[in-house]
Parts: sequence; C-alpha cells; structure tokens
Amino acid sequence: MNLYDRIPNNVNLSEDKRLQRALEKWLPNYLDWWHDMGPDGFQDKDVWLRTAIDVGSEGWAHFDYVKMPDYRWGIFLEPPQADARVGFGDNYGAPAYQEVPGEFRNSLRRIIVTQGDTEPASVEQQRLLGHTCPSLYDLRNLFQVNVEEGRHLWAMVYLLQAYFGRDGRDEADALLERRSGNPDKPRILEAFNQPCDDWLNFFCFTMFTDRDGKYQLSALAESGFEPLARTCRFMLTEEAHHMFVGDTGLSRVVRRTAQLMKQNENVRELGGIPLEIIQKYINFWFSYSLDLFGGEISSNSADFFAAGLKGRFKEQEQYTDHVAAEGSFSMMVVESGKLVPREVPLRNALNEVLRGEYVRDCEKGLARWNKALADEGRNQRLYLPNNRFHRHVGEYAGHRFDTDGNLITPEEFEQRKGAWLPSSDDREYVRSLMHPVTEPGKIANWIAPPASGIKGKPFEYEYVRL
Repeated sequence: MNLYDRIPNNVNLSEDKRLQRALEKWLPNYLDWWHDMGPDGFQDKDVWLRTAIDVGSEGWAHFDYVKMPDYRWGIFLEPPQADARVGFGDNYGAPAYQEVPGEFRNSLRRIIVTQGDTEPASVEQQRLLGHTCPSLYDLRNLFQVNVEEGRHLWAMVYLLQAYFGRDGRDEADALLERRSGNPDKPRILEAFNQPCDDWLNFFCFTMFTDRDGKYQLSALAESGFEPLARTCRFMLTEEAHHMFVGDTGLSRVVRRTAQLMKQNENVRELGGIPLEIIQKYINFWFSYSLDLFGGEISSNSADFFAAGLKGRFKEQEQYTDHVAAEGSFSMMVVESGKLVPREVPLRNALNEVLRGEYVRDCEKGLARWNKALADEGRNQRLYLPNNRFHRHVGEYAGHRFDTDGNLITPEEFEQRKGAWLPSSDDREYVRSLMHPVTEPGKIANWIAPPASGIKGKPFEYEYVRL
C-alpha cells in the first residue's frame, strides 16, 4: 500500500513504521464500516466533493468528482507553533505537551474518544437521507458532510494510534463497533443516538449539533496538548461548511413556508412545512445539543482546564486571566422545588460558559431565519427555547420546564409537550413530504433553492451523477 495515496497527510506517516502498521490494519475495518453504515445506495456514484489536500489558507481543498469509497480521507494538523506554551490552567506558560502527560492520560483519552465517537455517529444517523433528497445540490452537501465526518474520525484515530499505544488501538477499534441508536452498543452521547431520518432533522442537526462541534473543537484547539490543538484547528476549517448547510437549509425551508403562506395560510394543503412544526424541531435539536456541553456544574470541566487540556472559546483572544483560579459564575439551579441563584467557582462552571457562547451563536441563525420571514412579509417569528427546557443532562435533568424556562410539574409538561416537541403525527407529516428530486436544477416544493451554487457552480450543476 502506498499509504500517502490512500491517506494524504502532513504528519510524516511514511517515517513511522509502527503507526503505519496500525493504520494499515485499521483502514480495511474503516472501509467495511463505511460500506455498511455510510450513505446507503450511492457508494458507486460520482459526487462533486472537496478533498482536503493541505492546511494552507489558500488552496487547502481540491474539488472533483469522486466515488465516496475512493475518497482520500487524510490526516492534517495545522503547522506547529515555535515555542508553543500551555495557554491556561495550572501549568499556564509551561512548554506545550508534545507527548501525553502521564497524569493526564486518562482524561485526554476520554476527551479524544468522546469527540471521535460523534463523527461516525452522525454518518450512521444520516445514512438513508440520500433516498429523499430535495435536490442534487442538497444531496451533494449531505455527502460532503458525511465524508468530512469520516475524515474527522481519522483525525481522532490518528491521535489515539500515535499517542496512546495499545489502549489507543483498542479505542480506535471500538469507534467502529458502536452504532447510533443501538440499544446494546449505543454512541456515547445521547444526541447522536436520535433518529435523523428526514431533511428537516438533518438541517436542524447540522445547524445545532454540528455547531456544538464548533465550540467543542474550538475549546480543544486551545489545548496544551499541541497535537490535539493542531488537529482541531484544521477540523474547524471543514466544520464551517457543515453549519452552513444547516443554517442555510433551515433558512430556505422557512422562506419557502412563508412563500406558500401567501397562497394559503394552511401550508399543509400546498405541501409545505408549517412554522409551528419547524419550531418544534428547533426546540428538539437545540435542547439535545445543549446537553452535549455537559453539566452546568462540573468537576471534569475544572480538571480539564486546570490540566491545560480544554480551554474556553477563543481563550487567548477573549480573556486576560488564563488561570481562572479565582472568581465565580452565577447560575440558576433547582432547590426545594424552586429556581434559585447559586454562585459556582468559575472553573466548575466552564461548561456553562462555553454553552453561553454557543447560544449566542445560535441566536444569530434565528435572526437570519426571522429576516427571511420578514422579507416575505410575515410577522411570525421563530425563537430558541430557554436553556432549561427539555434537558437530560446537568442541573435541569429530572425537572420539567416550559419553553420560557419556568419550572412546571411533570403532569403539565406531559399535557403541553405536544405544542413544544414534534409529535409522531408531525414527524409522519414531514416524512410524507420527503420525495427525492434528482433532476439537475429541480427542487422539492417544501424548500426554496439556494442563493448560489457551490464553488462557483450554478444550482443547476450535476453535483451527483446518478
């Protein structure tokens, strides 16, 4: 095997025989997983994809028709920084870790495995969506997201194989053994076990869940373990497209619904997706994505920060105190059946600090979608539910809140949840609209076309050759 031909890289794989052998053993298992759990029914089709070929800001990717099993999944790290230092925590200012510090080995492995597990999970969740694509443009974007999630898995597996010995090899194998939604071997994080079986789900997933990925990767891009930081910085380059797919996809759905409402307020009669159903999907995926940040009060977040393993979003740009040993963070918690404020040591609240950055970013997306409604002359507006709504992790798990964040009884929640979360009838209706449109330049009735095509190509371009 010419390893570079199959795995383009800038980590000198050809000079590390042990790592070569490990990856040569892992590659066939990965391809077996891709054939079994990757996009169903399209493995032999030519797809106009971008492939990472370098880490430079100019010309880092190449666009051409590729069959997905032949995609060149690569391993790319941002160039090392001269005299790199740990940028935060108890070891602030010390030389960056080039090898895994023994005292942080388990924590670092846990971080990498958890991040790595999300990448194949999303491919598994989306494997059947190609059969109901609203256009060739959208079909190509789905496949672009899928192959890049596969490459992000490679990025994490490289770290496991290169720096964690036998344990790392075992963890790399396990990443291919778990399955999204499998009751016996589920994926680690619950959002990645939820069905993503229609395109409204897909757009919400890439908007909200991939945006969580942006903030997790950004926090890890600050890591004092330099190989992890350099890996995540390059992954963020690709992650931007995934969020673009979700953000613009939802904007196009909202715009089309508003257009159809001019003809008939009951857009179901015209085959559109009502705004109230779109809102329910937003509520569902936003709340599950909030859980991905972990508990509001977390000793793990404190330990990871103290060790210099996981920082804050834009740690170096936004903060002057990189030790954060002092200070506190105020949050609302439930005590004796009431919401009350609690002061928490800052390091223990870093999950909540990161979650706050994420929420503010999501609000920008809502503003764009609401502008689409305004542009079409509608006065309805979409919103993000309160952070406490429909939570399964952290301080609010086990309690019930309405979308404004008010504490309510479980009985009231059960009575009202049909107005807040997708019902089986809602999901069935959305699925009933999911008929494939695969003629170049054509698009399904429930979504508006994009403002432009991809990389200078028109919307009418044959992005997938069927």
